[in-house]
Amino acid sequence: MTEPPSSEGPLQFGRREPDVLYRDRTTAHGVAARMDGRIACVRVSGGRAAPYLDLPGGGVDPGEDRPAALVREFGEETGLVVEPGRVLVRCAQFMRMETGEPVNNHGELFETIVLGEDAALKVEADHEPVWRVPEEAVAHLRLDSHAWAVAAWLRRRRS
Repeated sequence: MTEPPSSEGPLQFGRREPDVLYRDRTTAHGVAARMDGRIACVRVSGGRAAPYLDLPGGGVDPGEDRPAALVREFGEETGLVVEPGRVLVRCAQFMRMETGEPVNNHGELFETIVLGEDAALKVEADHEPVWRVPEEAVAHLRLDSHAWAVAAWLRRRRS
């Protein structure tokens, strides 16, 4: 479920729970495709929640910009070496972290180019890289903002 967009800011996804204080969190995620048209996703398991599907990416570290965070997070989660392309969407997403902490992710979702693979980059054992048909990913991604970005990416590719 999504809140209506504000005329003053980016798209806002998710619903704010009443009386819950959300920490603002800066993020970067990406849509990266192989030649066969499948996109990179990560299946996250091992936490408190049931396994779920996300786009690769995550939080921006201090001193880092969103493109650098995207490159780092893709490597840590998938072992892929990537380059950020155009921004597909700037948006926010109310959600709860695996720890249960409520956050409002303020992010950019990028079209992402895969340059290669380096298994030494992959350090997040609970993230399994999987390749999905985009339409399947839209139906199964945990976050509405991720599904929206994949749909926007598909529309731009087909126009």
